[in-house]
Amino acid sequence: MNPKERLQEIKKRLAAEFETETLGVEDESHLHEGHEGARDGRGHFRVLIISQAFADRSLLERHRMVYKALGDLMRTDIHALAIDAWSPQELDR
Repeated sequence: MNPKERLQEIKKRLAAEFETETLGVEDESHLHEGHEGARDGRGHFRVLIISQAFADRSLLERHRMVYKALGDLMRTDIHALAIDAWSPQELDR
C-alpha cells in the first residue's frame, strides 16, 4: 500500500468505527527517515480523534479501541502511532 492509500485507509477505518466530531490523521513518516523502525516501510502516524465513544474511558481503553479499529494495519502498515483521543465533554471544560 502506498503512503497516500495507507493514510486514507486509516481515516476510513477510524471513521467507520467511531462517530467522530473531529478526525485528523497526519503521516509523520518523513520525520523518521533513517530510523531503525522505519526501514521496513511501515509508517509513523499521529491521530486526533474526538468522539463520544471515548467518554468515561481510560487512556488505555481509548488506545485499545483505536488499535482494534485499525486491525491488521497495526502489523502491516503502521510502525508507530501517536493517539490523542478525547470525548467532546473533556474539551468543554
